[in-house]
Amino acid sequence: MSDTGKGRPLLDDEKYIPDYEGLFTEEGKEGGAGGRLLLKLLKQNALKIIVSTFMFIVKASPVWIIPVVTASVINIVTEGGEGIMSDILVKVGILLFLILQNIPTHMLYARYSDNMLRTVGAGLRNTLIKKLQHLSISYHKEIESGRVQSKFMRDIDAIEFLNHHLVKGVLPSIISIIISMGITIYKSPIVAGFFVVIIPFNVVLIRLFKNKMRDTNHRFREESEDISAKVSTMLEMIPVTKAHGLEDLEIRNLEKNITRLKHSGLELDRATAYFGSVVWMISRALSAVCLLFTAYLALEGKMDVGDIVIYQTYFNSISGDVQSLVNVYPQLTKGLESIRSVSEIVLSDKVEDNRGKQRVKTVKGNIRFDNVSFRYHDGNEDVVRNLSFEARQGECIAFVGASGSGKTTVMNMIIGFLQSTEGRVLIDGKDIKSLNLSEYRHHISVVPQSSILFTGTIRENILYGMENVSDEEFMRVIRLANIEEFLPQLPNGVDTVIGEHGNKLSGGQKQRISIARAIIRDPSILILDEATSALDNVSEYHVQKAINGLIKDRTTFIVAHRLSTIRNADKIVVMEKGMAVEMGSFEELMAKKGKFYELKELSEIRPADYM
Repeated sequence: MSDTGKGRPLLDDEKYIPDYEGLFTEEGKEGGAGGRLLLKLLKQNALKIIVSTFMFIVKASPVWIIPVVTASVINIVTEGGEGIMSDILVKVGILLFLILQNIPTHMLYARYSDNMLRTVGAGLRNTLIKKLQHLSISYHKEIESGRVQSKFMRDIDAIEFLNHHLVKGVLPSIISIIISMGITIYKSPIVAGFFVVIIPFNVVLIRLFKNKMRDTNHRFREESEDISAKVSTMLEMIPVTKAHGLEDLEIRNLEKNITRLKHSGLELDRATAYFGSVVWMISRALSAVCLLFTAYLALEGKMDVGDIVIYQTYFNSISGDVQSLVNVYPQLTKGLESIRSVSEIVLSDKVEDNRGKQRVKTVKGNIRFDNVSFRYHDGNEDVVRNLSFEARQGECIAFVGASGSGKTTVMNMIIGFLQSTEGRVLIDGKDIKSLNLSEYRHHISVVPQSSILFTGTIRENILYGMENVSDEEFMRVIRLANIEEFLPQLPNGVDTVIGEHGNKLSGGQKQRISIARAIIRDPSILILDEATSALDNVSEYHVQKAINGLIKDRTTFIVAHRLSTIRNADKIVVMEKGMAVEMGSFEELMAKKGKFYELKELSEIRPADYM
């Protein structure tokens, strides 16, 4: 066991979080296999369900016994005779005992059922997180983060809610119907036959509302995902929006989505409300018919007067349980729609499959592109064409060219985010397609143009994913990344919380933290993707000092727009429309006065840096 830090320690079965990816099937994308997934989830927890069901029967026993005792007391009082009070006291005593046992048995029932339900919810979230981590970068670029968040929160909540209804609503209702009908059959087959004929009228309502409930849930789910995605984009765009005074435009745009969501929600609410009210009306009307029928039987002498209480209570109980079963249909349609939504991610085949791939224990850093071309799966032409070059261990290779020339695509191919459609990318002589990419990337560090930081301290951001790093090594990296220069300005030094995305720091400070994160991993291959292009001259100076300390003795690839960044590169590759139109050292390319020289003259590489 382990302590959560709050309350009692966790039991071993409470710490277990399953992975449910294997339970999803392809039909789930269309919602057809949602029911089978629910059954599989319940089957995996069969023992807990059986134990909790037994505890439910014990704890709920007063519900079925109270009408019998009440009817018996009424009949005893009606008939009169000796020893009436002692007989009544015995029956009430037994009833009180059954009522008192409800507390311990209810707690046991809750322990087993709640643990099972929470485990299922945790398992679904765990499955989704694992899948999102294994999906390719191209998949994440195609799907909006707001939609993913909606699936993770709203849809899994809906599935959890449905499971809760099934375990704590549907199953108890079925048990209650069986027990109530069993007692009724034992005492009066005539009344039981009446129940069988009348009660199923509730079920007819499902077919009347089936399509309406499914369609309204689908529309509401799509509108929720859409607005979640747009809000996520809005939050990212706030600095741009406010800088251009476009707040009212953003408000108007979001108001349209909010209005559509409101209308979809109201349509769903109306359908659900109408459905519930019709079910309630029919249930109460049938209860009145039952009262009339049992009163008639009592007048005819075919049952005791007190037994009217039993059958009226059981009829209302059975009718209520049937109504609960019918009422679960909206949650069922919502839950199945949510399963379809989650299945879109869980069943996606856009994953990096490293099974059977070659293990990567060490990387020297010799990289060769052998006549490589790349085209996106939905593209009409290659974005990289017939590219060949070689980077030897410890060399620095710079890529320059206009936006859209293919530079970043080449970097993504080196990382393994993208795979060549023609030709080969060789890492130490081995085709990158044959390597375990997850292990290979342990030997790579990337410093992107926009620093990717999370809410936490500077120390936590630098040590992200690292363990057992000594204080001496950490401070050495701090010095190499030139972070010492701005630490005195911070209240808690390296333990200062930097805010969401590092918004409490300047661009140059954030970039130096990204560089420190790269240094501390001691990579064999380093990729700098326009790491200084968004910085002012002062920030660029500090970051460039950090980069100079970083690239030493590593195979380095630089995408840059500043001559100061690439001037000392061993080789410069000039890209144009996906092709390498020139290749050579800085001096060679300047002497040639070709495309590289033109880029410099046109300021596509900043001439102010060429001194």
